[in-house]
Amino acid sequence: MNRKDPAAPAEHKLTVRELVEALIADGVVAKEDAENLLLPARSARAEIHPLAQIAEQKWKSAKPPHKPLNLETLTEWLAGRVGLPYYHIDPLRINVTAVTNTMSDAYAARFRILPVEVNAREVVVATAEPFLTEWEKELAPILRLQIRRVVANPLDIQRYLAEFYSLARSVKRAAQTQNSAFAGGLSNFEQLVEMGRGGNLDANDQHVVHIVDWLLQYAFDQRASDIHLEPRREHGDVRFRIDGVMHHVYQLPLAVLGAVTSRIKGLGRMDIVEKRRPLDGRIKTRSPDGDEIELRLSTMPTAFGEKMVMRIFNPDVIVQSYREMGFSDEDVGRWNQMAGQSNGIILVTGPTGSGKTTTLYSTLRQLAVPEVNVCTIEDPIEMISPQLNQMQVQHNIGLDFTSGVRTLMRQDPDIIMVGEIRDLETAEMAIQAALTGHLVLSTLHTNDAPSAISRLLDLGVPPYLINATLLGVMAQRLVRTLCPHCKEREALDGAAWEALVRPWKAPAPAQGNAPRGCLECRMTGYLGRVGLYEMLVMSPALRALVKPACDVAALRELAYKEGMKPLRISGALKVAGGLTTIEEVLKVAPPPYGV
Repeated sequence: MNRKDPAAPAEHKLTVRELVEALIADGVVAKEDAENLLLPARSARAEIHPLAQIAEQKWKSAKPPHKPLNLETLTEWLAGRVGLPYYHIDPLRINVTAVTNTMSDAYAARFRILPVEVNAREVVVATAEPFLTEWEKELAPILRLQIRRVVANPLDIQRYLAEFYSLARSVKRAAQTQNSAFAGGLSNFEQLVEMGRGGNLDANDQHVVHIVDWLLQYAFDQRASDIHLEPRREHGDVRFRIDGVMHHVYQLPLAVLGAVTSRIKGLGRMDIVEKRRPLDGRIKTRSPDGDEIELRLSTMPTAFGEKMVMRIFNPDVIVQSYREMGFSDEDVGRWNQMAGQSNGIILVTGPTGSGKTTTLYSTLRQLAVPEVNVCTIEDPIEMISPQLNQMQVQHNIGLDFTSGVRTLMRQDPDIIMVGEIRDLETAEMAIQAALTGHLVLSTLHTNDAPSAISRLLDLGVPPYLINATLLGVMAQRLVRTLCPHCKEREALDGAAWEALVRPWKAPAPAQGNAPRGCLECRMTGYLGRVGLYEMLVMSPALRALVKPACDVAALRELAYKEGMKPLRISGALKVAGGLTTIEEVLKVAPPPYGV
């Protein structure tokens, strides 16, 4: 089966027998294991690629380290056997518009090939049939480009062949219906703004509906936390945020992007006509696995049209155990010490996207036993939960955080969650709730835990009320975690470790882990995120320092002495545990004040 062997037939499809005999010859599979698969009845399934049939056997390689012979491993073996490069199809790295323009979907389907890269010099075409080369001779003179063949997973080729061409076809046909004014010259900025709003495209056009369905399902499949639809001068960009990092996904004609935005606004029961002011909405849908998923929608008028962001809330992700969120044993103890109180205020601080919502919902889920009444006031409601009584801020009818908390106090609650303390009125209402026997959880935007106390003082909250009600503050960040499938051990950089833990003295671990990259993590080396936490539990000594002219530096120093670990030390523990890298922690965790 060697491609360089002159005795090998030039044109033929792979067979199970041919592949199994090659695996045996290479010492990958034992002959006795392959006997059943070589029976004629088992090898006659022409509709399934031979590699897929072999992968179904779930064999392990006879060669150390005896890796499972899954379809991807077998594809990589086949590529090396025939002397062609192995290619893993990552849809996030493929310019769908460019590759689908190189050949028709009928031609690609006929030979079961898929163009995956194209530039001014060559086109890269993925195939799972390395001995079928007729198409290469036909395409080269037509495209006037060099053709480079690569071997890819046959099921990936089949899947993305359908997805890429279906999407490209929908975009093309949707674009053909756009207002003819788009084709004309644009003379000034105002015309650009007006035309960036979608032209005359129908948001319910079947092609637009297909694009939206693909976009949502694709985002769920790629584990995206946010979908961004961004109008530019000449086109519209679609980007996903995955593990905190933005990825460019697709480029749409501006009119099509406007129609897609209108379609999503309609699904979210938003005002489709209103494009001059920001709007909010929400959609509840299902993932490919059938799980319910909520999306929070937000639009913003920009120079070239309406920008939309869809934040994805997966119940399995947003409600996690303390261990899954990254709490250490000490963190769990300190957090439960605060959350176990019958009254008082607990604050969670950090920038947008630092995991505060996940922390609050996970805590509320554990506190919401049948014996207690848990109520929330949010702007907006991030995740609807049947165990909670949730109310959303509506400024247009005068329902803000202050009036919302006042209402909740009349609802006989045991625990109240206030989405965010933004002003003195909201802070005072939260304090009144705590003083009257309720446990209150809320958020603030500060860099670390001790700064939350100075923020409350800046808002105008008297020190004696802070001392009477505040149970503690937790600051947090999210850091990318190393992929467990491919991370590898390596010696730690001593200088980098010192920079991480400064000014504290902490011995560096003998070894750490580094990102390598594999198919599971799309070659990034990282998969998922975990929290870093800084927990300040109020004590009599700390309360004594809360004064009108509060010395936050002294308060912070005393909190460290009482056991509060700063964010970077929390990150250092994650590095020592092999969960992440020093570089990732330094990106998200601010340095200690005064360092």
